[in-house]
Amino acid sequence: MGGLVARALLTLKNFKPELINLLITQATPHVAPVMPLDRYLTDFYTAVNNHWTLKAQDLRNLTTLSVAGGFRDYQVRSGLAFLPRLSQHDSALSVVSSAVPRAWASTDHLSIVWCKELILATIRAFFDLIDENTRQITEDPKKRMSVLNHHFVRHPGKIFEENPEVFTELTGTFTWVEVKTSKWTYSAYNDSDGKYFTFPLASHRESYSHIYCENTKLDSSSWIYGCMNSNSSVCLEAADLSWRAELLPTVKFTLDCEFFKEDSRTIQLPVTNLFSFGLSSSKILLNSTGLFYNVQLQHFNQVYQAFKIHVESHCQSLIERKPSVYRLHIPWSHEDSVTVVNVPSFTEISAKLHMAQPENESRFPVLNIYSSSDCQYEVILKTSFLQILGQIIRFHAGALPVYVVSNILLTYGGQLSTLLSTGQCSEFSLELVRTAKPYKVEPIISIVVFLQGFNWFREIWDSLLLPEVDAAVLSSQDAWFPLVSLILFLFGTGIAYWSAVFFSTSLRIFSSLCLTLTRPTVLSKAKLITPRRLCMMGSLALVSWTTCGAFALFIIYLQYLFKVIKLSINVRAEQNVLNRELEHSKETSQNSIRCTVKKQDLIDSTSEATESLSSSTTAEAANSLKIHVTVLNLFTWIVLLNLPSLVYWLKNLRYHVRLDPDPCRTTAIILVCILEILMNLSTSEVKSSKLLKMAAKVPLPLSVAVLAFGRMHLYKVPHFVTFSLFLHVLCCVV
Repeated sequence: MGGLVARALLTLKNFKPELINLLITQATPHVAPVMPLDRYLTDFYTAVNNHWTLKAQDLRNLTTLSVAGGFRDYQVRSGLAFLPRLSQHDSALSVVSSAVPRAWASTDHLSIVWCKELILATIRAFFDLIDENTRQITEDPKKRMSVLNHHFVRHPGKIFEENPEVFTELTGTFTWVEVKTSKWTYSAYNDSDGKYFTFPLASHRESYSHIYCENTKLDSSSWIYGCMNSNSSVCLEAADLSWRAELLPTVKFTLDCEFFKEDSRTIQLPVTNLFSFGLSSSKILLNSTGLFYNVQLQHFNQVYQAFKIHVESHCQSLIERKPSVYRLHIPWSHEDSVTVVNVPSFTEISAKLHMAQPENESRFPVLNIYSSSDCQYEVILKTSFLQILGQIIRFHAGALPVYVVSNILLTYGGQLSTLLSTGQCSEFSLELVRTAKPYKVEPIISIVVFLQGFNWFREIWDSLLLPEVDAAVLSSQDAWFPLVSLILFLFGTGIAYWSAVFFSTSLRIFSSLCLTLTRPTVLSKAKLITPRRLCMMGSLALVSWTTCGAFALFIIYLQYLFKVIKLSINVRAEQNVLNRELEHSKETSQNSIRCTVKKQDLIDSTSEATESLSSSTTAEAANSLKIHVTVLNLFTWIVLLNLPSLVYWLKNLRYHVRLDPDPCRTTAIILVCILEILMNLSTSEVKSSKLLKMAAKVPLPLSVAVLAFGRMHLYKVPHFVTFSLFLHVLCCVV
């Protein structure tokens, strides 16, 4: 986050932008917060990014580098670390650590600051950025970008030079050797005599379009030239082409060159369908024994696509060879990944994107194969369903709480509907299976997103002062597709179900344990509003206002949890008593032969009346317990979403007692008042309410609204839940 704070400095009115000319950030989420948990954070991001977009011309003297960690960074995905695209493309650079020369490795969120390879690349860049005259970072923005590109994008294997000599005179008494073959290899370990190898281009131009050379002897000196002026077989003046070379990882010391036609080394490989689930595959066989291949991955352009690429190398002889290098090159962003393997071998490469293909980009991702001589390669591509799920989680895991709350709201509405129609309340798990269906919410959101493409609908939408649907915003960012919402909804259903099972099981175990240790109180109907509860409301509202709203929510949560546990103990105790009385009455009826018929009828009628009253009270308490469990599930997620505010307040308590600004203060005050009444509410007081029908129907549109407006704004979720709970409380009044 320090990188974002550094960018935010430029939004201050009295800050002078000319004080900074270089900014390097590591694993900074520049685009959006990882978890948009409060309005202040999202407003902060909007202000910073809008300022950088509107003031791009004023910031052209500032050079910015953002380094992302790659797929090993599970906290901040690399797509968030790419700087927002500005009109000034020449002043900002975003790279992934797996593509950084001499690093070529993904890092997690912590190791990115101590990764030795990345540290060395950064330090080398700092040294090259120093102006020899001023001993400070150079004021030339072009040189700064040139240095950063040299160390973080394309390294030629040479020490950086600001103005390298274009032409070089080749002098010395070295031996000149003319190479006439189209494919050539030279190895030297202790060769002290210098040699020049010349490749005559005139004789090869008709048959070949390109020449490819790779040198694995890294001595950071010039090694390849284009002859400008020659005398017979000796070159007198040449252009240094070493600056156009590219550094790749290797381990052996050889020099290989070959002439080839680009078309013969460029193979198009269509990727498999998203719904093939790895059952089908695309396969190509590279029959020639060349040194370099380009495998274009067609139709690979979206972040939800993920594939496994298997590269199998077959070699003709058993001699020792230099390793092969496989590089997955993404042309529209610096997120390449490099794999080095020995040959022959069977290698698996993961192919997935950090950023979708831009609209103005027509190039394909390419698998570059820097092959070993005399080896053939077979490339097999399959869709990876598990990695597709991984991409969905990587891009949308922050929205999972929204889907869980949406499922619980549907269940909550179903329980109230059952209470209205039958007078009984169903179990949470059973009601979740019955009511939490994606077709109740997803089609509505999809229809709204579709209609927002029409101007007339957008005008009506804006006139109602409604915010834009989050799915439409994500679609414009190429981070959304229809099925992802269905998958996340199913994930949310699973989380809601198993969390409810875990809570119910824990409640039963704890209740049984308490029954063996303590004596439960008798179930009785309590008043909803008492002076003690009003005092508790006022106290918690005061705590929320003077300290932290999340702290007040946590206190009321513990109070509600204790209330539910106590109610569960009492219900379980009453049910045990009823079961014992039922068994006892059966035994009594069988053994009461000596009693008179009249006396027996009186005893039976009295017993039945007592049992009926007791069972009715127990049933009402059981129904109330089921509703309270659902409300507590909803409230648990509200507390979790506000937990960061509580943690921040506790860590800064020694500096100030009051959290200011507090993102959940108002919501906390309202919820404290609602829950203080709601935790003492029973179903008997709600059944006869005129508002119960409305309270049972409202959770469905609220669950739709949660998904429509809460995916990118998690802080809005408690507002919808609060409204539903408020209607429930009103049911005891109206």
